[in-house]
Amino acid sequence: MRYRTRIYYTEAQKAAMWDRWQQGDSLREIARLFDRRHSSVRGIFERCGGIRPPTRRRSPRSLTLAEREEISRGIATGRSLRSIALKLGRAPSTVSRELRRNGSRQAYRASRADQAAWQRARRPKICKLASNRALARLVAGRLKLQWSPEEIAAWLRRTYPHDENRQVSHETIYKTLFIQARGALKKELLAHLRRTRSMRHPRGHTQKNRQIKEAVSIRERPADVEDRAVPGHWEGDLLLGSNNSQIATLVERHTRYCMLVRVKSKHTKTVIDALIKQAHKLPRELYKSLTWDRGKEMADHKRFSLATDIKVYFCDPQSPWQRGSNEQINGLLRQYFPKGMDLSNVHQNHLNAIARRLNERPRKTLRYYSPAEKFNECVASTG
Repeated sequence: MRYRTRIYYTEAQKAAMWDRWQQGDSLREIARLFDRRHSSVRGIFERCGGIRPPTRRRSPRSLTLAEREEISRGIATGRSLRSIALKLGRAPSTVSRELRRNGSRQAYRASRADQAAWQRARRPKICKLASNRALARLVAGRLKLQWSPEEIAAWLRRTYPHDENRQVSHETIYKTLFIQARGALKKELLAHLRRTRSMRHPRGHTQKNRQIKEAVSIRERPADVEDRAVPGHWEGDLLLGSNNSQIATLVERHTRYCMLVRVKSKHTKTVIDALIKQAHKLPRELYKSLTWDRGKEMADHKRFSLATDIKVYFCDPQSPWQRGSNEQINGLLRQYFPKGMDLSNVHQNHLNAIARRLNERPRKTLRYYSPAEKFNECVASTG
C-alpha cells in the first residue's frame, strides 16, 4: 500500500473542490484531481455537512493590505499619524487603532496586521436553534415523528403565525442537522429523515451520471408507441447483481415478449455491442425503437442507432413507471435471480431458458395468451 505525504489544501484548492462537488462530481473524482484518496477530501465536506460555506469577503470599510503597507512605510520614515491618515483619506483615529491593535510603532508589520485583522473578523452567527432551546426541542420532537423539515417549518408558521421565535426555515433545520458544529440538533435525528445520508449532496450528484448527450426524451415518442398499437417497440434496462454483475433485459411493449442478454460489464461499449448483436437477430419490422432509463451504460446510444437504425428514447429521471412492462419483467426475474446474487457466471443458454419460461406464461393483459404466441403471430405477419 502506497503512503502519501500529508498535504494541507489551500483556500483556492478547497474552492475548486466545492465547485466540482456542486457540479455533481463524486468524492473519488474530486480526490483524483489532487492524487489523493477520497477520504482525504471527505472531511472538508463533512465538516460543513456537504453545504458550501459562504465565501468570506472583507468589508469595503476595512483597511486593505496596500493601506497597511502605506502605514508601515510612513512609520518607518517617521511621519505623524495625521499625515499618514491624510494621505490614505482615513481618520487619524483609524490609523491610531490599527497601530494599537498590532504592536504599536515599534512592532507593526503590514502583512502580519492584515492576517490578524482577517482572523479577528470571524464572527460566526449563532444558529437560531442553538440559541432557542425550546424551538429546538419542538423541531426534534417532530423529526422523531418522521416529519420532513419542510413540513415542520410550514406547521410552525401556521401554528405560531405571530411569534417569530417559534418559527424556523426548513433550510436552517437541514443545516443544523448536517453541520453538527452548530450543536443544536443531535446527529441521531438524521435517522428519521427520509434519506439518512450524513451530509447533503447537490442535485447534480444524482443526475450527473444520468446526463446522456443528445438524448431524445420519451415525450417525443410517437403516439402509436405510447398506446402499444403496433409491435416492434421495446423497453430495456439492466438487472443488477452483486460483484458488479448485470443482465440486460428487453421487453416488447405490444406483446410483452422478453429477451435476456448477458453483458460482462456496465461499460457503455460492452452494453451497446451486446444490444447491437441482439437486435440483428430480429426482423427489422419487429425492432423499431428502444426506451431506456438515464443509465450511463447508454451513453453511446448514437452508435447503437447508427448500427441498427433503431431509435432510442430516454425516460425522465427517476421515472421507472415509464418503462412499466420492463419493470414488471424485472420483478418476475427476481424469482430466478434474487438481489445480491452474482450474475457474472450465468450462461446465455440459462438466460434463454428463463426467458422462454416467462414468454410461455399466459398473461392477463393479453387475455391469457402468452407473449410467445402473440410474438409468433407478429413474426408470421412479417412474412
